Amino acid sequence: MTPPRQPLLHDALTVLRAPTQVWSAPSGAMGAAPIHGVYLADVRIVRGLELTVGGLVPEHIATGAPSASEASIQFLLRDLDDPTPDPGVRLTLTRAVDASGVTETLRLTSRLPHEITTTLRVALTVDASLMESIKQGRPEHGSTTPTVDGGAATWSGESVDVTLTAADFTLSAEGGDITLTAEVTVPAHGETTLSWRLDAVDRIAAVRGADGPAPWSTPDIAAGDARLARWVAQSLTDLDALRMSTTAQPDLQFLAAGAPWFFTLFGRDSLWAARFLLPLGTGLAADTLRVLAGLQGSEQVDDTAEEPGKIMHELRRQTLVVDDATSLPPLYYGTVDATALWVCLLHDAWRWGMPDDEVRALLPALESALEWMRDHGDADGDGLLEYVDRSGHGLANQGWKDSGDSVQWRDGSLADGPIALCEVQAYAYEAATHGADLLDHFGRTGGDTWRAWATELKRLFHDTFWITDPALTGTLGPYPAIALDARKRPVDTVTSNIGHLLGTGLLDDDQSALIARRLADPAMSSGYGLRTMATDSGGFWPLSYHGGAVWTHDTAIAVLGLARDGHSAEAAELISGLLRAAEGFAYRMPELHSGDGLDQVASPVPYPAACRPQAWSAASAVAVLQAVLGLEPAEDGALAVRPLDVAGAVRVDGVMRGGQRLRVDSSGAVTRS
Repeated sequence: MTPPRQPLLHDALTVLRAPTQVWSAPSGAMGAAPIHGVYLADVRIVRGLELTVGGLVPEHIATGAPSASEASIQFLLRDLDDPTPDPGVRLTLTRAVDASGVTETLRLTSRLPHEITTTLRVALTVDASLMESIKQGRPEHGSTTPTVDGGAATWSGESVDVTLTAADFTLSAEGGDITLTAEVTVPAHGETTLSWRLDAVDRIAAVRGADGPAPWSTPDIAAGDARLARWVAQSLTDLDALRMSTTAQPDLQFLAAGAPWFFTLFGRDSLWAARFLLPLGTGLAADTLRVLAGLQGSEQVDDTAEEPGKIMHELRRQTLVVDDATSLPPLYYGTVDATALWVCLLHDAWRWGMPDDEVRALLPALESALEWMRDHGDADGDGLLEYVDRSGHGLANQGWKDSGDSVQWRDGSLADGPIALCEVQAYAYEAATHGADLLDHFGRTGGDTWRAWATELKRLFHDTFWITDPALTGTLGPYPAIALDARKRPVDTVTSNIGHLLGTGLLDDDQSALIARRLADPAMSSGYGLRTMATDSGGFWPLSYHGGAVWTHDTAIAVLGLARDGHSAEAAELISGLLRAAEGFAYRMPELHSGDGLDQVASPVPYPAACRPQAWSAASAVAVLQAVLGLEPAEDGALAVRPLDVAGAVRVDGVMRGGQRLRVDSSGAVTRS
């Protein structure tokens, strides 16, 4: 018997508009792969779809996607055709997804001089399986039986109600299968169109699709390296389809973390994605900050990991069972970094022009977040931030690398917690110093207190995190440990976490240069982005989730830090790698991909269970664009430009600063659009 396996995603067609998503073969058919189906939120409502014309499966020849929410699939119908070599009868299937469901339109077109009559059938297998069981490779097909009434069919399961309408078809149902049948006549030199529609309602939804337009500008980009503009364009259509709001605050938008597994609010993911998009406007950042402030912790609850001032990790419609040892409550706070990142986003959004009145309204949440870092984030009182799961059923690792084996010693053995991650100290330092700047600007007290706290954190980091043993450092010099373990020993593996320290102010110039040199070394830079773990580590494997694979957002964070600290050559090296990867993935960058090197493979190798699209991966395109131009909001309200020598000459019309649309180019010129 085959053991449970997480479904592979890399070769599936995805069409989505949160909270709806459809996964299928490139032909549009469903059922051959475990991930296939139509989903609303965390419930699969259809798991099989087969289309036949004249009793035969049409011949698939092409699939295109004009946007993340629409696919156009082309077929030949040669059994209805004449015997000449040129195909004369075609079928186009258009699959359009919106927040409420899916519409499929079937258009038969003929060049023949006589009419054609045939039978078109669509066979659907209904479902009511939870996403979590599908991810674990244990789909428990929900017991649901459709009811047919005229041109409509209905079914329900897992608190989701589904209606299928198909006025152009005759409907019938048997067991869990619905068949749509139509006798079709295509006129000579003409066409015939039919359609059907699925609508679904989640009765216990915690999140929903966002209304209104995307809260960012759509830039016009011209670049010597055309891959940059293509990547940004694809990323923005993907991000548009990931926009959501909570049912409690439907007017505030955020980005769902990613399809298919994380179609909901994640504190860390939504914060990084909004931060990456700041050059295109502060609207998304402002909404994201307000959504998370509305859910900010107010009391200590071990079962949910809630603490006063803490920013949440994950919001679900019901308890999420991850595995036999881990189950997460619907509103879960088990993250060590989201609180500091919330402060960092508030500060950066303010610098990019978020109106003072909007920032001022969030200052109480800012003060609570800062206090959480000191009073709760430092679990053992040593001046550093650690995490520990007190519930016994939460996440064992609570940084962005949250898999069970993400914090390893160089020999591959696992570190024992509580764990103090290196990048979390950097986020906390940046949050404290920039939080102090906000307090000063708005006439609040406490700025000096938080600067003093940050100074002590910096001293502790310098004293405890650096690996200096020549047997470990080699010719590249000292480097920061990924973390301190429960005994406060520096965990000595070289990882991408150190890239998150750059540009935060935690490092001095010499330390920044040491990290830059190490990130550009072939042990870390794969030629397709930054590996999460160096190749000389005992636990390295190119297809290890956090132990050797490349994460797009992780590389983008390092790129921004390198550019900010003046390490232009190293930033350009990593940008070139991401552009190679983007081209290899047709500009829809997955959540992560293999750490195989450019010297080993001619194109990037998929991590086959990676989300795609994924919010912070897609938003990384804008972060790279920012780094290429060297964009930084200046104190006087201007926009500083320090372009990198990568991607050729670049011009962007649509950078936003303080509500003004700007045109920026790599010569350094900044003008109003």
